[in-house]
Amino acid sequence: MMKIAVACDGKNVSEHFGHCEGFELFTVEGGKITERKFNQNPGHKPGFLPNYLSDLGVSAIITGGIGGGAIDIFNEKNIEVISGAAGDSGEAVEKYLKGELKSAGSVCHEHEFESTCGEHHQH
Repeated sequence: MMKIAVACDGKNVSEHFGHCEGFELFTVEGGKITERKFNQNPGHKPGFLPNYLSDLGVSAIITGGIGGGAIDIFNEKNIEVISGAAGDSGEAVEKYLKGELKSAGSVCHEHEFESTCGEHHQH
């Protein structure tokens, strides 16, 4: 059994990991999604979300863009980061399970220095 988290806004993969609406947690058994549960984003503080998701037992995170600091923490916890994803969160997980979703390595460079991280501008 494995758990995959998708940073999402509504039902779609979020462009910004830390500022997403929440995380859809997919439980996968035998290559099939057996459960999906939405968790509200508990708040964006540097280093908090990777630990939060790790505590939930997540082994992979799918997102659009993500900061380098978060990627480092996920790597330390042996959690795979798949960035550059877009579209429906369920479809993204299905593609990941088939080996069709590859990380684009999309890093939000505004987050390179966590202590000086400003808020993203709303589009």
